[in-house]
Amino acid sequence: MIDDFLAGDLAVVEEAVRKAAAAEIMPRFRQLAAHEIVEKNGPHDLVTVADRLAEEHLTAALTAILPGSVVVGEEAVHADPAVYEALGGEAPVWIVDPVDGTRQFVRGEAGFCTLVALAHQGELLASWTFAPALDELAVAVRGRGATLNGEPLHAGSPAPGATLDIATSHPDYTTPDQKRALLALDTEGVRTRPCGSAGLEYLAIARGELDGLAFSWEYAWDHAAGLLLVAEAGGAHTTVAGQPFRIAGGNALPFTAARDAATAERLRRLLAGE
Repeated sequence: MIDDFLAGDLAVVEEAVRKAAAAEIMPRFRQLAAHEIVEKNGPHDLVTVADRLAEEHLTAALTAILPGSVVVGEEAVHADPAVYEALGGEAPVWIVDPVDGTRQFVRGEAGFCTLVALAHQGELLASWTFAPALDELAVAVRGRGATLNGEPLHAGSPAPGATLDIATSHPDYTTPDQKRALLALDTEGVRTRPCGSAGLEYLAIARGELDGLAFSWEYAWDHAAGLLLVAEAGGAHTTVAGQPFRIAGGNALPFTAARDAATAERLRRLLAGE
């Protein structure tokens, strides 16, 4: 079933992602009322009516596109944490972040995106990263490369000896221990900054505009689409323990993704204190 689906025309998924954004997200961009914005776990963890309705839209569309599949979405897991367990199940799983970069969306900034990834038994198979306010759509399919608006993406490698530009977990979202771990990157030859939308940071790596990232959290909806995008653009990722990132969780953190394997290993060694 899943092989037949991947061999077919995946543009139907692109259409579903675009329709969800057009119906539920963009009409509310810079139009949100105060009552349409809610704090989930604190002032830096926001959800809007656009997040909820876009996820509902995508859940209906994606499960219809691939019968027998299930959805693990950020808002569904917030309502029922047991939903996350589907990542370790037998059914194909759509991993959905309806508005990645909600804080930017609430501020009226264009740096947000919708993230969709398809996985089966822990393996990432395809992903879609759509920034509707920027009209950018990146697609990755395992073994078939990555594209941005239909053009091939190649991460390339940092120039020899150049200072690495690295995005890290935003301080607002990190514990004191996580901050200390990420401080290992505060060294000569590395320039760090807080991340924005995780999905767009992965896209920046895939297009060669950012050298790498280091994140201290592992929610699949933030990382699944981007990890496949970076890998299919020629990049690499690793946890601090030197293992591939597992979308179902239980990873040694922080983890890193980068434009090439050598850069990912350099960042891993710094994070591990080696």
